[in-house]
Amino acid sequence: MRRLVVLFGLLSVTVGVGAAAADPPSPSRAAGGGNEILGIVPTVAAAHSQAGKGGAGGNLVYHGGGVLLTNKSAAIYWGPGAAAPGSGNAYFPDAGYETVISRYFSDVAAASGSSNVYAVETQYYNSSGSHIQYASTAGAALVDDSAYPASGCSDTVSATSVCLSDSQIQAEVAKMVPNPDPQTVYFVFAGRGAGSCYSGSSCAFSYYCAYHSSFSANGKTYLYANQPYADTVPSACDAGYHPNASQSSDADATINVASHEHRESINDPFGNAWYDRRGYEGSDKCAWNFGSISGGYNQTINGSHYALQQEWSNAISGCALGA
Repeated sequence: MRRLVVLFGLLSVTVGVGAAAADPPSPSRAAGGGNEILGIVPTVAAAHSQAGKGGAGGNLVYHGGGVLLTNKSAAIYWGPGAAAPGSGNAYFPDAGYETVISRYFSDVAAASGSSNVYAVETQYYNSSGSHIQYASTAGAALVDDSAYPASGCSDTVSATSVCLSDSQIQAEVAKMVPNPDPQTVYFVFAGRGAGSCYSGSSCAFSYYCAYHSSFSANGKTYLYANQPYADTVPSACDAGYHPNASQSSDADATINVASHEHRESINDPFGNAWYDRRGYEGSDKCAWNFGSISGGYNQTINGSHYALQQEWSNAISGCALGA
């Protein structure tokens, strides 16, 4: 995701970093680390309007920051109905939504070491030259079915009924996880119709489909991702591939953008590690590029089928579905 400056101030105290060999961050050229939302999955339309997105920025360049040599994922399902999806609540109408998403993270963990799209990450390394391992763990899902707070932002998407600001999403993570693990990325899955914005005009379904970043609270550092319910606006955030439709009509669209964020949280968790000269991270360079699709999927992970976008590989200077 292109990094977009808006927030924090924690990189210098949480990770040893070298100076970023790139232009200073700006809305039009977002390369660089520090004080920022690290990146977004653009909407389908936005991605298709970015001419030359993939190879135009060259290979990913290492900027000296930390990576996750091993990683853990934890899903936070947030909103009314999250504890009993499919029971008629408008926010979680799909009974299989949480089950399939949680299974995805478990499948990625169970398949550790195999050659799927996550294996592309193993070519990237930290400042000591240690390479990222395909070693993922899936943590137990956390569920908060309390009512959303009053809107902390304002979007223009007719399909949303509440707008969650980035600070509200951070507060939810801190509430649910008082003692964060430094290797864990906390994925906040809001319900259908819950919008979000991280600035006045940068909102879900009109500008982005998801993002990842980091923050500090009470002296602790969190890695997190905002994962709106992608099929709130299918035309914006759904590529149309649904290999798990028999179990969940909506999970596949969200899984694709969660996969994008998961992988970028591994090799660029703090925005100061791996990105190209334009500020694009590895998944940005292949956003909405699925490569070869057969039977509605392009990945079989631990025996389950998924449709996932590709990941940038420096080894081939292009997008890849495996190492």
